[in-house]
Amino acid sequence: MTDNCRPAREVDATIPRVAIVIVTYNSAAVLDNCLRSLRSTGVDLKTVVVADNGSRDDSLMIAKSAIDLPMLTVELGRNAGYAAAINAGIEAIDLAGLDAVLVLNPDCMLRSDTIALLSRVLREPRRGIAVPRLLNPDGTLQTSLRRTPTVRRAMAEAVLGARAGHIGSLGELIADPAHYAKPGPAVWATGAAMLISTKTMASIGPWDESFLLYSEETEYALRAADQGWTLWYEPAAVVEHVGGESGTSPKLAALVIVNKVALFRRRHRFPTTAAFYLVVLFGESLRALTGRRIARAAVVALLRPVSRTRVLAD
Repeated sequence: MTDNCRPAREVDATIPRVAIVIVTYNSAAVLDNCLRSLRSTGVDLKTVVVADNGSRDDSLMIAKSAIDLPMLTVELGRNAGYAAAINAGIEAIDLAGLDAVLVLNPDCMLRSDTIALLSRVLREPRRGIAVPRLLNPDGTLQTSLRRTPTVRRAMAEAVLGARAGHIGSLGELIADPAHYAKPGPAVWATGAAMLISTKTMASIGPWDESFLLYSEETEYALRAADQGWTLWYEPAAVVEHVGGESGTSPKLAALVIVNKVALFRRRHRFPTTAAFYLVVLFGESLRALTGRRIARAAVVALLRPVSRTRVLAD
């Protein structure tokens, strides 16, 4: 029998078929390390899409030079926002036959078994999104899980700040390290690395581009939960995440707060939303009085909402 007559090899259906979407914006300093970490994944990696939001550095060149990966680049030509770039990246993928898509920040590095472990999570019925344990570059835990936003939790965080996350379920942020040692469901999680089943994607539709940056992952997770999909945290899957500038950039900090209130407004009636807004404003005002620049920027944004498009374009 000649080679041409050999029967086709059967595809191993147990190996997850995954695509990855990475959103870049002047990400040259971190993108190469991210792509290097994808060379060995333990899954059938079909496509790695880099969706670029008009980078002015070498981000696209780095992506196009990663010839050892099934690379595809999508150029938006402008800073259209995180959600818009995710949607553009997903649109460029042939989803037929895929099990899941990993939405990934360029400042993340994955261990070789991370995607496989997250894929295993999605085999369970109605688990639609799987998220890993995030670590800082120094190996310490990066708190990434959140509870449902409420007026009570906003008040706790306004008065106690980050300490609220350490006291029972007072705060929205889950800060207790013991919680991160065990797998389980979460309301929402930091969107640095999210493996989403294609069934979930088909069910809930595209990411909401109106948020541009921040709260888009919250909205997506809450919308998935509305339709019965669970977001599951898997601590055995580990991702090193450098982290963004929202804790140091006044403009980005303001955008975080404005979008947080905007999302709450969409999901609650006016009296509850008004209370939430006033509590958040109170908390940021308290911190502004101590001289914190990012809190002052947040107060200004709450009183006079900034142009989110202008912030992103800067």
